[in-house]
Amino acid sequence: HNGEDSIMKRVLIIGAGFLQDFVICKAKEMGYETHAVDADPNAIGFKHADHYAVVNIVDEKACLEYAKANNIDGVLTAATDYGVLTAAYIAKEMGLPGLKYEVAQLIKNKYEVRKCLYENHVDDTEQAYEVHEDTNIEELARKIVYPVMVKPCDGSGSRGASRVDRAEDLKEACEYAIAGSITNRAEIETFITGREYGAESLVINGEVHVLGVMQKWMTKPPYYAELGHSIPSDLKTEVEEKVKKCVTNAIKALGVNFGSVNMDMLITEDGKVYIIDIGARMGGNMIGPCIIPYGTGVDYMAAMIQNAVGDSVDLNKEDKCAVATRLLAFDGGIVKILPNMEEVEKQFDVEIYHHLEEGMKVNEYHTNLDGCGYIVAKAETLKEAVYKAEAALDYFKRVIFEE
Repeated sequence: HNGEDSIMKRVLIIGAGFLQDFVICKAKEMGYETHAVDADPNAIGFKHADHYAVVNIVDEKACLEYAKANNIDGVLTAATDYGVLTAAYIAKEMGLPGLKYEVAQLIKNKYEVRKCLYENHVDDTEQAYEVHEDTNIEELARKIVYPVMVKPCDGSGSRGASRVDRAEDLKEACEYAIAGSITNRAEIETFITGREYGAESLVINGEVHVLGVMQKWMTKPPYYAELGHSIPSDLKTEVEEKVKKCVTNAIKALGVNFGSVNMDMLITEDGKVYIIDIGARMGGNMIGPCIIPYGTGVDYMAAMIQNAVGDSVDLNKEDKCAVATRLLAFDGGIVKILPNMEEVEKQFDVEIYHHLEEGMKVNEYHTNLDGCGYIVAKAETLKEAVYKAEAALDYFKRVIFEE
């Protein structure tokens, strides 16, 4: 890294929570001066960042002041939708590499995104509606083809989402989604019976690089929260190629000019692709630190950081293998026994990243926020990797809540 510029470049990471911490540590390891902002004074990333401030990441002006005062050379956010606008705003105001602010605004509105993809025939979507408190839901309920999925137009994770099978249940679902939305808006789209997959891309100098397509494991309805990922996926080669094409076309249709793009999609038995969610930032749930680098060989977080500070980006592939993750997701309870993690890692041949503590109350797993960490397994084959991760998860389920 040092050959390129003798001065240590300064990078600002918007957010300093559990998943952003990996980015902070990576940037530091690469020789950049790291700065972080987060509203939580105890954010874990503050322990590792060279400099930090307690600032709410949605407060664009306050974050910009911090960025200017520290003369930063690059800005990015990771694993949360709440920092996307702020990062774009700072980049715009300081003339740094970044996502166009109006594109960041567009991506924040899930309905506008859906409408844009729909109008540009990016995927196989059939219907898309937006509702707010003034919408005549009774009238809309009569013209919709059921089942539909109703979810907030903004926000992160799976809060406020539900499936509706009958006209008479639409109103309640819309109210639930509106309540879960910052802008008090919800969107309605066809409920797809398919399996969920993810794709992670990086846009460098306007060029789209789809780094990887991931298979996903989800909770049962009504919550639809992630339980784990893997690379390779189980998709047929031609379907995976179609996914990459859809992802690239979506990124272009939305005008994403820069940075990470995390996408979720449903794929039906007959290979129809429906993009259901897009974040203009690195995906969460260990996609950056483990899933993409292990599964594709690309050092994704390093590339993302280089891109943000305007250094040349290295997408060279090192060794890759099959990788599978499982969230530490439970039915709830009090953690009675915390096993020795190093021994568990050795026993099951996995990596464990967690925030479990003895005596801690664990919620029943409904959204990503209820997760207690991650199990990451590498192997020669997808089947082996999944087996290792699930064996370790079963062990945790048996042991930690024991009297």
